[in-house]
Amino acid sequence: MTTDETMSVSEFLASFNKQFKRFPFTIRGEVSEVNAKAGYRAVYFTLKDDSASLSCLMWNERYQRIGIPLAVGMVVEVKGRLSVYASKGRLNFDVESYTLAGEGNLRLQVDLLARKLQAEGLMAPEKKRPLPAYPNTIAVVTSPRGAAVHDVLRTLRRRYPLAKVLVAGVPVEGPQAPEWLVYGLQMAAYNGAEVIIFGRGGGSFEDLMPFNDERVARAVADCPVPVVTGIGHEPDTTICDMVSDLRASTPTAAAEAVAPAREALETGLASLENRLVTATEKTIALWSAKVQRYALLPLFREPQRLFDNEALTLDNLSDRLGRALPAALERDRQRIEGLRGRMLQTSRLFSVRQKGAFERNQARMTAVGGSLTDRFKGQLSLNASRLEDLSPVAILSRGYSVTRGDNGKIVDSITAVKEGEALAISVADGTIDATVTDTRPTAGL
Repeated sequence: MTTDETMSVSEFLASFNKQFKRFPFTIRGEVSEVNAKAGYRAVYFTLKDDSASLSCLMWNERYQRIGIPLAVGMVVEVKGRLSVYASKGRLNFDVESYTLAGEGNLRLQVDLLARKLQAEGLMAPEKKRPLPAYPNTIAVVTSPRGAAVHDVLRTLRRRYPLAKVLVAGVPVEGPQAPEWLVYGLQMAAYNGAEVIIFGRGGGSFEDLMPFNDERVARAVADCPVPVVTGIGHEPDTTICDMVSDLRASTPTAAAEAVAPAREALETGLASLENRLVTATEKTIALWSAKVQRYALLPLFREPQRLFDNEALTLDNLSDRLGRALPAALERDRQRIEGLRGRMLQTSRLFSVRQKGAFERNQARMTAVGGSLTDRFKGQLSLNASRLEDLSPVAILSRGYSVTRGDNGKIVDSITAVKEGEALAISVADGTIDATVTDTRPTAGL
């Protein structure tokens, strides 16, 4: 088909659709109107710039898959192909996909990340930690060349000069900034910071993007010490602000949040002093009144009354003992006197009656005893001679010996000893120690 040929309207529009649908286009513009009524198979909207507008449509399946509702004023980049709606003769741009353009796309990414971290619980209120009331060490993680670090240091010096301040100077812009920001947080916590001021001065949304980085946000949430963010100006809110323990509107406000004011400290200490003095005075007065009441008690005025009952008991026992002892001594004296008289009487009777009988019996026993021993004297001499003959000492004196083993028993057979056994051989004038080297039976036995 050539351009010289005459075509019907339908043929022309069909040829147009056939030719131009082969070429995809990417168009950027601002959404000026949106028509996404329920029941429509497509969403209709218009893109415009300063001097032109373009009607667009997007089928519902594609639109729902994108998941970003279109709104008037959004700047988007759409990809699609030109087509003509033949029955109306209307030119449309058939949109296959779209993304937010420029800052809008960045904001979309930030919003999606914020939703993700919120779902994980990193922004939960119960996760926020309280700040130390009087920190000894405060760390500042920010750019060393920006105005923010000077504002923070000046504020800390003015409000709370007692604190030690650590400064971790790191880049806050550029592609490497997230890594440096994470490293700065880690070093601040490692070096003993009790609270960290984290942030930077003002800037565009793109300038603040390192503080919307997922790595940085997770480092803030996982930091072992509380983190106070002061990023940008009052309206600026980043993901790090959302996951931090406290968000301040500016770096200066962050410094004010972590450092108590000197005036407030003085006022608080004065108030505590007054309360302590008042409480001490009340306590002293209370105990003084108690001591005075105790001092008036009879117990403390006459302490000896504590022992009244014991003293009465002691007096009673002393009186009873004083009466009982003389009576007991008198009874014992009388008994002793009686026993003494009886012993004297018995002794006199025994000495008179028994003395003669004792002498007579003694003479008789002496006479009888002599006659009893005579008949045993000969037998005693005979037995003594026999004992002398049987005495081992006498036998040993004739050249014999007695051998005992190491168990002390007399050795009467070669079977009673073994080679190497120690022996003790008794002779007339002593003992010989020997060792068994060999045994020989007697011939013929």
